[in-house]
Amino acid sequence: MANKNLNFIDLFGGCGGLSLGLEQAGFEPLLFNEINSSARFTYKENIKHRFDPIIIEDVKTLTSNKIDELKSEWKANGIKDIDLIAGGPPCWGYSNIGIRRTFKTDKVNIGTNHLYKHMARVIEAIEPKMFLFENVRGLLNARWTSDGEKSEIWNDVRNTFQSIDGYTAEPDLVYCYDYGVPQNRPRIIIVGIRDDINNINELNKPCNGRLPDKSSKSIPNIKDWIGDLVDPEYRLTLTTSKYPTNAQSEIQKEFRTHGDKIFKKGDSLSNHDYSKHKQEIIEKFQYMINNDGQIPENMKTKKFSQRVLPEFWKNGKPNITVTSLPDDYVHYSQPRSLTVREWARLQTFPDSFIFHGPRTTGGRRRAGEPGDMFEKREIPQYTQIGNAVPVKMAYKFGKHFTKILS
Repeated sequence: MANKNLNFIDLFGGCGGLSLGLEQAGFEPLLFNEINSSARFTYKENIKHRFDPIIIEDVKTLTSNKIDELKSEWKANGIKDIDLIAGGPPCWGYSNIGIRRTFKTDKVNIGTNHLYKHMARVIEAIEPKMFLFENVRGLLNARWTSDGEKSEIWNDVRNTFQSIDGYTAEPDLVYCYDYGVPQNRPRIIIVGIRDDINNINELNKPCNGRLPDKSSKSIPNIKDWIGDLVDPEYRLTLTTSKYPTNAQSEIQKEFRTHGDKIFKKGDSLSNHDYSKHKQEIIEKFQYMINNDGQIPENMKTKKFSQRVLPEFWKNGKPNITVTSLPDDYVHYSQPRSLTVREWARLQTFPDSFIFHGPRTTGGRRRAGEPGDMFEKREIPQYTQIGNAVPVKMAYKFGKHFTKILS
């Protein structure tokens, strides 16, 4: 493989949202790591006609000897330097939401919460020009134990990456809507640059200049993102296999573009299947749509969160975050939860990106078990999307990194 493009390694890559955005920005994947079979299969099926990276299931198999072998192989193919290592170690255990829903356990006991150390170890061994760490905002205040110090996990994570010899690393908290994504979705980012690379230090800019400037453009409303997917006949078969309309906005044209083709009304559409709601649930959702999201007393449950997706942003900025659960939001005009394709649109995946594995699954199977480091838990399509880095944000990060590396 000729080293014509910038290259990268994606650790804990999930279904490939971060990878796809970096690819669109001009990076070529050399290695992809993901332990879950469904998420890994989604990535492999979507990348197979573009690139052929080495795929590693478990990051722990990237031992010193294995890394030396890979470096020799890359060097033999003309790749003397790795440009970027990027990754978001599983964040479920850092989030109070995930823990509250299923477990009562200290975060120190959750094995996946320590995988950031493996990412740092791989960075130290491979010595890329840059690295990117991404995770949830909950990491900032998380405690290892219930009686631990506030922010102790974040302090350990930040110190681990800032202590990597030969790098200057800067952290920051960013919001996805600042990079063209129709979500609030705050993320903690650490960007490290190797000391021999043109280092930057631009104060008052994201990550002191290591991330792109925030966009000043307003974010189009929800209807602009998914309005073309509304099928008035969806209840007949609970699936929409062809586009019900032509694109109605520039964003929709962008999602429907694949190569030189823009998908039109009647063209095949994937992952647009609907949940079969009970009649009382349909009535509840319709009431919520008609009454500005309010739920009548006799329909209230102990569910953690359920909101009507706003057709228009009330304050001009997105106030939603795509999660791993399909029924956290009700569609803005139809009494139903969102489909996988609509969920993917809000994470800025193109319609040509097809998701594989179970569409959804039971809460306990999705949550997994702490004793096996959650490695056996199921990652259905909705969770693959909810766990992903938004493609558009990854793309903008990647374009900025190309400027730094040039």
